[in-house]
Amino acid sequence: MNILSHYKYVFQMQFIRNAGYFIFMALLQILISIGIVIGFTYLIPSPSTETILFLATGAPTIILITAGMVILPQQVGGAKSDGYMEFMRTWPVNRSVILSADTTIWLFITLPGIVVSTMVAHFLFSPGYDISWTVVPALLMIALTSIGVGYGFSYLLSPTASMGISQLVIFGALMFSPVNFPMDRLPEWLQSLHEVLPIYSMAEVMRASLATSTFEATMGNYLNLLVWCILGFGGAMFILNRK
Repeated sequence: MNILSHYKYVFQMQFIRNAGYFIFMALLQILISIGIVIGFTYLIPSPSTETILFLATGAPTIILITAGMVILPQQVGGAKSDGYMEFMRTWPVNRSVILSADTTIWLFITLPGIVVSTMVAHFLFSPGYDISWTVVPALLMIALTSIGVGYGFSYLLSPTASMGISQLVIFGALMFSPVNFPMDRLPEWLQSLHEVLPIYSMAEVMRASLATSTFEATMGNYLNLLVWCILGFGGAMFILNRK
């Protein structure tokens, strides 16, 4: 079989095995996205237009982080525990095909939540979207980085350690990362940390794509995502190829 046939085979195997789980996760992503856009406004008595715009452009980033660095590692941990990971290693396909097929599925899972959160924010709050042509490549880059990092640490670490890291990621992303608020609200040491970690760059690239007249992403943000994406997928490939 050629590589396209391998890809189709792996995609079908993964989707059929987890179809119910994937549907549930897609619905959960929609609820999370709506919760961020609407629920967070209850914490702020009279949110300004800038605050609403931060929440509206931050929700898609949180969705991608949740899918790639929280839910995906838990699924990989489950596959390790029940022996499915070892079963995948017996497949006569290139290991990159396995990652590609899984990544495609997770990309599809995130789309409904992103679309719904954007529409809800637009019709309820009119936050001032100014969508750029870069929105599609930006979404892909952020999604691939998040999924790559999620694969990287979940393949490298034990299921228990992966679970702990994923919970730390979502807690940090919601409360201590400049996704739904400006970077300058954080202490300087945390700002410096976020200059290295990928979450801030994800948020900046997303904001610059959804509200290009208000926000701007730097080349450093894109390079940051590229480096983390390569490290994540590279680490996952190394573990999958290891005997």
